[in-house]
Amino acid sequence: MSAVDNITDLSKYMVTLPPSRISILTMTFLSFLTGAIAAYFEPLSSLFDSIVYGGSAGFLIFGLTSIMDGAITQPLVNAMEGRHMKMKQSMFVSLLTMVVVALVYVVGSLVSTYTVYSYVIDALILGCALAFGLRIFIIWGTSNIGAIRSILISAIQPVLILSMVVVIVFLTSITTNIGSFSIIAVALKGLIAGLILMIAIYSFMLVIESPIRRNLGVGGLELLSLFIAQYTEGSRAMETLFEDMGEPIDTLVGVVSFKGENGVKGLFISPCVHPGPVGNIGGGNMPTVLAKNLEPFTMVSHGPSTHDFNPVSSKEICKIKDVVLKALDDMEYSKKASQFIQVEHENAKLGAQYFGDNLVLLATFAPHGFDDIDFGVGLALIKAAQGHTKAENVVLVDCHNSFKGESGRVLPGNPEVFQLLDAVEKLEKPSESELKMGCANDTISELSKRSGVGQSGVKVMVLDVNNQKTAYILLDANNMVIGFREEILGEVEKLGLDNAEVMTTDTHFVNTLSGGHNPLGIRDRDIIIEKVVECTKNALNDLEPVMVGVKTMKLSSINTLGPTHATELVTTISSIVAVSRIVAPLVFVLALIFVFIWIFYWTF
Repeated sequence: MSAVDNITDLSKYMVTLPPSRISILTMTFLSFLTGAIAAYFEPLSSLFDSIVYGGSAGFLIFGLTSIMDGAITQPLVNAMEGRHMKMKQSMFVSLLTMVVVALVYVVGSLVSTYTVYSYVIDALILGCALAFGLRIFIIWGTSNIGAIRSILISAIQPVLILSMVVVIVFLTSITTNIGSFSIIAVALKGLIAGLILMIAIYSFMLVIESPIRRNLGVGGLELLSLFIAQYTEGSRAMETLFEDMGEPIDTLVGVVSFKGENGVKGLFISPCVHPGPVGNIGGGNMPTVLAKNLEPFTMVSHGPSTHDFNPVSSKEICKIKDVVLKALDDMEYSKKASQFIQVEHENAKLGAQYFGDNLVLLATFAPHGFDDIDFGVGLALIKAAQGHTKAENVVLVDCHNSFKGESGRVLPGNPEVFQLLDAVEKLEKPSESELKMGCANDTISELSKRSGVGQSGVKVMVLDVNNQKTAYILLDANNMVIGFREEILGEVEKLGLDNAEVMTTDTHFVNTLSGGHNPLGIRDRDIIIEKVVECTKNALNDLEPVMVGVKTMKLSSINTLGPTHATELVTTISSIVAVSRIVAPLVFVLALIFVFIWIFYWTF
């Protein structure tokens, strides 16, 4: 598994949080149940007393205090100019840590029924200490408000719980199984236990913070906070970090323009800029953003590029638009095009179609798995095709249609590179005829990014040359599961097409979901195929004579993560994850042992 895979797999720990009311109802029910169970462990307690009195005490000690904590934490965090916290997030944190306290409390109550000494109050202190430590981790790691403020806010729930215990035991007649205790002893045990956990957490944070800040100039917790903000709110704050890290590169943008009677009817674009890194950050949603900023029907395919070429901000997409518009200003059009051909060498397949003195190449290894084709490989392929075919402009598309993950990238030196180059040597130029083009699109609004479908859905362009009909099918997705391409092709060919190719945009807009990768075809395959077939029918019905122009433009000084920083970011985070798996258990197991000994074996 590659370093990038290790990092993207971390997103499987991201979950969708329930609404605040669900967390509040859950806290109410679980706290009442906790009190009733703990009270029932008392030898002389009746079922009625356990439910009524025990349940009431449980709600007051755990439920009411946790709900109060959730209501207090959210405005406090937001007032400290940290990352915006929603009420549902605050309530869920309170629910999570309440469950920790309640579980330890129930275990302590159960053990106390079989021993002479009552461990209930000690178990309650231990539960509060564990909740305190967990809250520091969550609040410090996600809110970006600093250590001291995070510690103070994290202490609210444990303090409220222990204060409520004091009120109930000493100032009310409500029956509990806690028994008598010294307030000073409880306070001292809680403070020292909390201090031990604070030291452990701070030490661990220093271990993971130092290399990130040294290599990237930003704290690890700030980076985590920005990522969570993007995941939960669609925030683009992370772009500020990437802009500081970015470096300008020069790359290529291939533009194919089809002009009908009423002007430009459609564009087929292949920018050698990677649509990442994730969500709507940088170029994550570039295929949709770029297409919406161009007036004609526009298909933004995936040019040869990897994560090194991720734009640092969405503003960089405007540079691609400017290059496309410049290409259209200087475009020379022809009525002639060749029929579509396909050449193969071993696993490499190249779909090819000539437009005058220009050539469009569609590269794939399907049904064999692969991922991004590196820009250097793509540039070598373009130059080889120009040399062999004498084409003036070559537009290369990485079809990105058979998912294998990061290990499937086609990099310089891989055998796949030579397979592609050998396939180029088999290219021949068929005779040319007049061209017809039809296009259609469907956003597939029935599906969401959970199904791997981006905002642009599916776009289809059908080219008719001398009665040979070829469909260029582009799905706004990040690759597709192996075999799904062939399944789609089998259905669309029933429409009377002579050729077809299925491509994906490689949008990373769909990658904010659990598990990191989200290729098309994992779910809702029938709906996707139905929409592709319907869209292809509409494109066939839209056929009309057009002229075509092709231009490959140089895109200068677009700010991307670059090969140096992209590698540095990935390797730094990956190494920290690896180190944390060793350091975290060691630090926290030792801390928990000290806390346990302090609470259960220290007495006045």
